[in-house]
Amino acid sequence: MEYKGLMGGFYKITEWIMRISGSNLLWMICSLPFMFFLMTWLLSPDAIVRDQTLLFMAVLAPFTLFPATAALFSVARKWVMGESDLSVFKVYFKGYKENYKQSMFGGIFYTLLIVIMVVDYNVYMKQFENLQIIGMIMLVFLLILSVSLFNFFSLVSHYHLKVILLIKNSILLTIISPLRVIYTVITTIALALITVKFPWLIMFGFGSLTAYIAFYNFYRAYTKLQAKAEKMQENDGGIDNPEQVEDGNMSLQLPGENDSKK
Repeated sequence: MEYKGLMGGFYKITEWIMRISGSNLLWMICSLPFMFFLMTWLLSPDAIVRDQTLLFMAVLAPFTLFPATAALFSVARKWVMGESDLSVFKVYFKGYKENYKQSMFGGIFYTLLIVIMVVDYNVYMKQFENLQIIGMIMLVFLLILSVSLFNFFSLVSHYHLKVILLIKNSILLTIISPLRVIYTVITTIALALITVKFPWLIMFGFGSLTAYIAFYNFYRAYTKLQAKAEKMQENDGGIDNPEQVEDGNMSLQLPGENDSKK
């Protein structure tokens, strides 16, 4: 039965609320061990407990948070591409199963690199005053690596690629097309501030809304790069590989249509 008018609008709103809150709840359940230690870290006043909690979070993240987030991005991908009338439960766990290995191995790489950079930053900034410039460089690299996670999860949910290529493209896309990632970061910060004011929102939409915005910005940026690659191929003297875009000394290998997930 299809509702029209005011009832139809109300029905669509409630339907989207259910989709957003449902996918967000699945994300939190599947990353529950990480979420438990995250809440412990946020609420504990003991510095030693907080340091130990960070260690547990780093160990758990690749095996819980990363696969759960990749699955959430699979749901957001369907929404962005206009396929909203699908079972959130089925799409989520299909994405969880298909992307588990890629997201886990990518999570191990990201976690190790972030830990190394955080340690180096603290060492150079606190113990080597004459080398604080290296600490600042580490901080810049850490920020780029952290925001590239938005592109990593988007690529994992959208393409069949090897982990190394996923990570490479995630970082290069962040550097080549920074504006879309900046939009995502600003929106995520805004959502986080609203969630701090209204904590109950973390249960009903923070993760899902962030994933939707991140994939939307990724998809727009990647589509433009693919169009640029095709245009360069058509012009005389264009690139030999239509799936490769170069920007300065950086080369971004664009997956083809055959690599896209259904």
